Amino acid sequence: MKKYLFLVLVAGIALTGCNSIKVTRMDTDEVTDLSGKWNDTDSRIVAEELMKDMCSRPWASDFKMANGKNPAIIVGTVRNKSSEHIEVIPFIKNIEREVINTGTADIVASADERESLRAERLDQQEYSSEETAKKLAQEYGADFMLQGVITTITDQVKKKYTIYYQVNLELINIENNKKVWIGNTEIKKFVEKANLKA
Repeated sequence: MKKYLFLVLVAGIALTGCNSIKVTRMDTDEVTDLSGKWNDTDSRIVAEELMKDMCSRPWASDFKMANGKNPAIIVGTVRNKSSEHIEVIPFIKNIEREVINTGTADIVASADERESLRAERLDQQEYSSEETAKKLAQEYGADFMLQGVITTITDQVKKKYTIYYQVNLELINIENNKKVWIGNTEIKKFVEKANLKA
């Protein structure tokens, strides 16, 4: 019986050792290109570059001069037409953060976000005090919509390949459909798969 328990204990330790996981915390600004695919660094850098360019162009100052206020932007659809799965929500949030931080334009809530806000305002009409309940039909309408697309081109020979990403964004006047800014940026990565043979 003791020999059996010893073998079960050794087998358990061996299996635990095979399945061990090592986790190392990293600085979120540190570049980690493990697979060569689109990652958090790409999302952050592309958003910073494009929004810096967009907010420095004449459309924003022209609008403010004509209207006496910052333009309001809603981020619409950013389509992933690339050859890989790219989660666009973090990219959209990076865009919104960069625009707000410039102070050049205001960001209004997306369609999904507005639904929950509208439900909250309706709830307040019934359950909140008159002094604290928020008024209905006071939403800030967007002046411009930002939308775009992410595409890729991959070129591969055996274990070497390049991935070319192109991100195109367009800012469109909602009232008259006029495009006031078009921006794009590219990222190109060279990936070489290691030979695992001993």
